[in-house]
Amino acid sequence: MTKLERAQIDQILYHVEKPGRYVGGEYNQISKPWESVDVHVALAFPDIYDLGQPNLGLAILYDILNQQANISAERVYAPWVDMEEAMRLHKLPLFSLESKTPLSQFEILGFSLPYESIYTNVLNMLDLAGIPMLSMQREIHHPLIIAGGQACFNPEPMADYVDAFVIGEGEEIILEITDAYRAWKSSGNSRSDLLLALAQIQGTYVPSLYAVTYHEEGQVRSIKPLSDSVPEIITKRIVAELPKPVTHFIVPNVDIVHDRIAVEIMRGCTRGCRFCHAGMVNRPVRERSVEEILDAIDEGLASTGYESASLLSLSSSDHTHIVDLVQQTYQRFAEKKVQVSLPSLRIATFSVSLMDELKDLKPAGGFTLAPEAATERMRAVINKPLNEADFLETVRTVFEHGWLSLKLYFMIGLPSEEMEDVEAILTLSKKVLSIGKQVKSNRVKVHIGLGSFIPKPHTPFQWYGSEQLDTLKEKIYFLKDGARKSGIKLTYNSPESTLVEMWLSRGDRRIGQVIYQAWKNGARFDAWNDRFNKQAWLDAFASVGLDPDFYSYRERDLNELLPWEHISTGVRKQFLKRDLLASQAGETREDCRENCFYCGILDSFADVRPSTSEVYWGCP
Repeated sequence: MTKLERAQIDQILYHVEKPGRYVGGEYNQISKPWESVDVHVALAFPDIYDLGQPNLGLAILYDILNQQANISAERVYAPWVDMEEAMRLHKLPLFSLESKTPLSQFEILGFSLPYESIYTNVLNMLDLAGIPMLSMQREIHHPLIIAGGQACFNPEPMADYVDAFVIGEGEEIILEITDAYRAWKSSGNSRSDLLLALAQIQGTYVPSLYAVTYHEEGQVRSIKPLSDSVPEIITKRIVAELPKPVTHFIVPNVDIVHDRIAVEIMRGCTRGCRFCHAGMVNRPVRERSVEEILDAIDEGLASTGYESASLLSLSSSDHTHIVDLVQQTYQRFAEKKVQVSLPSLRIATFSVSLMDELKDLKPAGGFTLAPEAATERMRAVINKPLNEADFLETVRTVFEHGWLSLKLYFMIGLPSEEMEDVEAILTLSKKVLSIGKQVKSNRVKVHIGLGSFIPKPHTPFQWYGSEQLDTLKEKIYFLKDGARKSGIKLTYNSPESTLVEMWLSRGDRRIGQVIYQAWKNGARFDAWNDRFNKQAWLDAFASVGLDPDFYSYRERDLNELLPWEHISTGVRKQFLKRDLLASQAGETREDCRENCFYCGILDSFADVRPSTSEVYWGCP
């Protein structure tokens, strides 16, 4: 970037909201001289700095890559609309935070895709960077575009724009990719040779090396590799043992959504909630030891100056040593008045002893529980068994231990849901409020967080369609009105914006054309309610001749070839079918750490399962 362009950036920053999003230079940022390394990687998060800077996945890759002497990793986030407008006006390319280098000059540009509603932001960032959007249009001098994250377990909607997807966990594969790039760079071979080399790495999906055909009715007919040297099935990558956690977090320049250190205490889940994408695709469970977690908190606080830490997992209370962990955390950090939170607590594994310890760590503020459904029948359908009496006793315990605010997460639009199941959400929430008032009088607050069900890939519910928009709106209106009259706060995501997530999470490769047209129509920041433009998407579907209802409301045949069929999470399709039938019969499965149901994960990763008993895997 020229001195003139840097001067223009400095001038622009006087006129945009939160200029600290774009300046870099934060504490713990890593900057290496450009000429000192031979592979330059830009790690991109396709949303604003405020949301992307605390992303743990990005922080892990930033740390791993920059530990290599011959690799430099820098960061870039999606500019907010005012910054985008200024950059386009002054013809400035999108640049990295650390060195202010245009993204087009990096060798690898890696996008983190934790959710689908940021896809138009990816296209916008490529356009701002002056990089061809379509993979097939890129030449040898353009950056290699890779993507990873939870949304990549169905990579097809973004297949035209990404050169290679990382399926699964990135800690090991990211260095294999940079090694392959370095070898290709010194070979003088073509870009197609690079893509073919990447396809040989387990867990790497190169969509341009696969052909997709369709039936006349629109369903996928086949997904075939174009050569025998490319695998038919791409199996996700996992790390057998969780590596040492990140501790030198970048301290942000502006307020962000999670301004604290984060330590992942375990990965994966064995509960088997049938709607839960993360619970299925992140198997098997692997835990960190109590001592490693405590050391990570200690190092993280010392290296950042933070006074709070979050212990992350899909279900923190399922950690086999959770009470011991919380006890030791309090003993080590009580004098420093460190706030430690466990944001993912499962009611079924809750205990009074754990609550006693949590009270010492965080005696004030809010507490969150996620029953998901309010009737025992619906909880059996989704495989989240919970006796109401036990749940209400847990609620009483929460209030008795000093919490004044309780948030309850529920989901509507679930398979076989009736209006009485929706009414029960309000009834149960009123009971919670009543218990709170009994314990703490009128000081208590109850908050309902409402989500709309999306039948996600690789789950037992992937064959269902979603509920009609009008029906969802009726249910939301009923709950909103009832909550208001009862003195209960209710928040929810707009059902219209949820439609985009349905289209993109369940779509095939043809949806890529829709994403492009929606971007051309002005779609940006689709996860933001105040920025969501439904008409841009409907017009995009119309312009490419696709029916949006085909992707959202249609129930899929059990024998249909699904768009993500060639991506393996290690969980067998036959297991998902069996679990679907069990759901329809109202049958539940216990925690599979207690009884193995042969989902296939052990067979898929038998070769990497540690033999030592010191490494915990949550499978028998």
